[in-house]
Formats: sequence, structure tokens, C-alpha cells
Amino acid sequence: MKAHAKEHKPSERAFLIGAEFHRRATVPVRESLDELAELAISAGAEVIGDGIQKLARPCAATFIGSGKAVEFALRSKEAEADTVIFDDELSPAQARNLEKVFDCKVLDRTALILDIFSQRARSREGKLQIELAQLQHILPRLTGFWSHLSRQKGGIGMRGDGETQLEVDRRRVMERIARLRRELEEVRRHRSTQRTGRKRNQWPLVSIVGYTNSGKSTLLNALTGASVHAEDKLFATLDPTTRRLRMPSNQNVLLSDTVGFIRKLPHQLVESFKATLEEVVEADLLLHVVDASNGKAAEQIEAVLSVLAEIGAQDKPTLMVFNKMDRLPEPSAAPPGLNGQGPSVAISARTGAGLEALMAELGTMLRPVRSFMDLEIPQSNGRVLARLRSVGEVVEEDYAGQNVRLKARIPGHHRAEFEAFVVPEGPTGAASKKRHRRI
Repeated sequence: MKAHAKEHKPSERAFLIGAEFHRRATVPVRESLDELAELAISAGAEVIGDGIQKLARPCAATFIGSGKAVEFALRSKEAEADTVIFDDELSPAQARNLEKVFDCKVLDRTALILDIFSQRARSREGKLQIELAQLQHILPRLTGFWSHLSRQKGGIGMRGDGETQLEVDRRRVMERIARLRRELEEVRRHRSTQRTGRKRNQWPLVSIVGYTNSGKSTLLNALTGASVHAEDKLFATLDPTTRRLRMPSNQNVLLSDTVGFIRKLPHQLVESFKATLEEVVEADLLLHVVDASNGKAAEQIEAVLSVLAEIGAQDKPTLMVFNKMDRLPEPSAAPPGLNGQGPSVAISARTGAGLEALMAELGTMLRPVRSFMDLEIPQSNGRVLARLRSVGEVVEEDYAGQNVRLKARIPGHHRAEFEAFVVPEGPTGAASKKRHRRI
């Protein structure tokens, strides 16, 4: 039976460690450690225990102090852990020292998030961004990996000592980083070309942002009929997706889903994902999706706002979308404690509740780009009538005689197409407008 159990146990058993710093904690260490456990499970590990150390400041050698490191090492060995994960970022020296104490693999929160991203990336762009972030994380940690190797001696034409293996690896990593940056710059130029094409169509870009696992992909699927993978776990999807959304006002909108944010998001990830996050910076409106059923929703909002500020998108017009209202015992228009966040709407992307209100609010916030025109078009001119209905929103119409009188909300860049059919000002025009309003 024991052999059978071993055969089916997960490949890695993780022991988690968090540090509580005096007067520095913005998020309770227990909450942060619980989130770390979710990340570890999302990466495919089994969490078999955890420990918390109170500190005034990090220890330079072992982060948590040598005595506590030995204590946690004994606990992790008793639990048969083969991986130890710290909730804070470790320096290269700290990681090496801790591996000696724990006698197993030691990771920090950054390395764990990078590992999850590498598992989930599917597109070429996503894989490039993750590899760049991983190499930037690995580069300063190469020191000591090859200290057991002696220098390679130079031969004829190569007098003196050759390169150490460390120097060779560092050079190769730096060359690969430079190549990845060039390829991602090409991706950025391609995205810029795509945005130029969108601007020619004058379609507003709405970007969905939010904490990881807040329901962004589910919302994109519900609104546009897309089939983006959505799962109830952290970072279930990474690759950005853009779909067209046809508003009830007949307005075309581009809706873009982006990578989820999280507390302590590695800076190199933000840097690597700039090509993707440019969609957020260039957006006309942000849909900030919040998991209203999460007791830490307010802290998650702050974490998202922090990342938005880091990429320069903190001043974008934003519509707060409180999702997962079906999980609350008494769904309300605005979850308790989350008021004062600006325009907001409460929905359930899973059940579809509140989506009509969301579309109405979205239409209201995008409406300033359109203005009304009073038109009179011959009924026989079906082409113009069809064109009007495809690019504008007809709010009133009156079939009288051979003509159709219409009041329509039309984007500014399409107004010139219908100038010939504008109802003229004056007594006749005024009378027809007055009769038009009575319909």
C-alpha cells in the first residue's frame, strides 16, 4: 500500500515560509502565505506545511536567520518536503545558503510565479516574454554554480587563461536576452501596426484588467462569445485575446483581455510583458474586474492600481466591474466596503446576471464619441439606410411618404457620409423636427 501511495503522490511537496516584518506589513503575512499556497497548488505542487518568522529586517545570509532556518529545515524534512518556497524575493547568496541548510530546492515567490507563467504560456509572444523574465531572474544567480570548475587554459593563439564556465554561461544568457528583446520589439512594432489599423476604423479599445482569478476571461467569453480558456485558479490564462464587441447602440468596440495582476508581481515580469500591457496603456477605457466574493477584494484592488501606476495607466477612465455576485449571500449593487471606486456595476459573468447593466454603462461611458444627426433619406436608397444602421444608432424614425425621417447617433468620422441627408434648419426643418420628436 505504501509503494502504491508513493507512486501516485505529486512530483513536488512544498513547505512554505513567510516573514512578518515589524512596521512594514501592508498585507497580513497569513493572507500572503495563503495566496502563496494557491500559487504553489496552481504550479502543481502539494503544500505540506508552512512557517512564519517575525523579523525586524531580513538577515543578509539566510533571510530568516540561521537558527530559524535550521528549525524550519527540520520541520520540512519531517514532512518529507522536497521544495521550500519563500514568500519574499531572495538574493542569490541567500538562496544558495538556504539550499545548504534545507538540503533541497529553495525557491522564492518570483521564481514560483515565473514557473507558473512558463507552464501556461501558449503563444509565441507569451513564451518569449516568459523566457526573457526567467533569464533576467537567473542571470544574477549564476554566480557559484560553476565554482568547482577550474579555468580553461588557452591554446595557440589564445594566450593566458580562458573564460570560466560562469563567464561563458553569463555571456550566453546576455546574448539570449538581447535576442529576445529584439524579437519582442518586433512584436511591439506589429502591435503598433495593428493599433493603427484599428484607429482607422475608429473603434474604441476597452481593456479588461484585474487581479488574477477575478473572472476576466469568463467575462470576455460572456460578452463576445469567445472561447478563451477559463478556470478557477490563479493565472489560468496568460496570452492576451482581443475580440470585437457589438454594443446595443450598434457601436463596434474592441475588447481585450490581459494577464492578471497579483501582489508582489515580479518587476521583470512587468518589464517583459510591456508589449502585452501596451494594450492597457493605449485603451480608451479600462474594465477593472473585481472578485466581489473575495474577502480581500479591497487589497486586490490596491494591488491592481499599483501595477497600473507602474505601467503609466493609472489615469485611464475606468469602470469597476464587481464580478461573482452570485457567490454572495445577498447580492447588492455595490459590495460592502468597496464603494467610492467611481462608476461601477455588479455582475456575475458565469450566470449572465447584470451583463445588460454592464453593456448600458459601457455604452454611456463611450457615448461622447458620437453625436446626433437629424436625417431625411429616400426609402428607395436602401444602401444609405443600411450603411446608417451599420455604423450608427437609430433612436427615432418616421416613414412618411417616399422618405424616412431619422434621428441617429453617429460617430464623428462617419458624419460626412450623411451630410447630404441632413434635415435643413429653418421653418420647414423645424416643423419636421417637431413632428419627428412627437413620434
